[in-house]
Amino acid sequence: MGTGDAFERFVAAVERPPEALPLDEAGLCIAAHADPALDVDGYLGRLDDLAAEIRTPTLDGLVRHLYSSGRFSGNSDDYYDPRNSFLNEVLDRRVGIPITLAVLGMEVGRRIGVPVWGVGLPGHFIVRDKVDPRVFIDPFHGGRQLTATGCRALHRATVGAGAPWDEAYLEPVGRPAIVTRMLANLRNIYERRADLDSLRWVMRLVCTLPDATDADRHLFARLMAPLN
Repeated sequence: MGTGDAFERFVAAVERPPEALPLDEAGLCIAAHADPALDVDGYLGRLDDLAAEIRTPTLDGLVRHLYSSGRFSGNSDDYYDPRNSFLNEVLDRRVGIPITLAVLGMEVGRRIGVPVWGVGLPGHFIVRDKVDPRVFIDPFHGGRQLTATGCRALHRATVGAGAPWDEAYLEPVGRPAIVTRMLANLRNIYERRADLDSLRWVMRLVCTLPDATDADRHLFARLMAPLN
């Protein structure tokens, strides 16, 4: 898939109604900007195959197959490797960051009728069971199950014991916000690396989102100015 096709397909995905936004397709189209040869449909098929392997279509079955088995795990050795943010690389390398591992679980769960929400804690990302919303899962740490109290402990461990807590952190986040956060992670990585070529395509995608700000658009314009 060429970059132009990936861009158009990404825009079409994020323009769908929020609850129907395909996180798998949007995530793979993001990755196709880093690797224009990426076969988006082929990797969507990989997700279909992964779902078909799950014999027990329950939350426990999903978590066991993906996370507690060690099949997919958090990359704590090289957390800021941009490949951790690309869904195809997560499928190939079997490591990722919290949000891509959560998206993997959400999209495989959707295929087998196991609905989970994404929950964006500050500095971390987990999922919440839609059937029993008291149950949270941490894909980055082996799919461990958490209560609300455990989520607060995870928050303290991630951002510091003195960080304020807000019960709103446990509320589900919409699919468009998940795409925004995925791109924000890449933006931060490429800004730290001063990788302007990669930052340009990230900001181009950011500017297509409904929640893009004037500051986002001004940054994209500044990045593109030397090429004009």
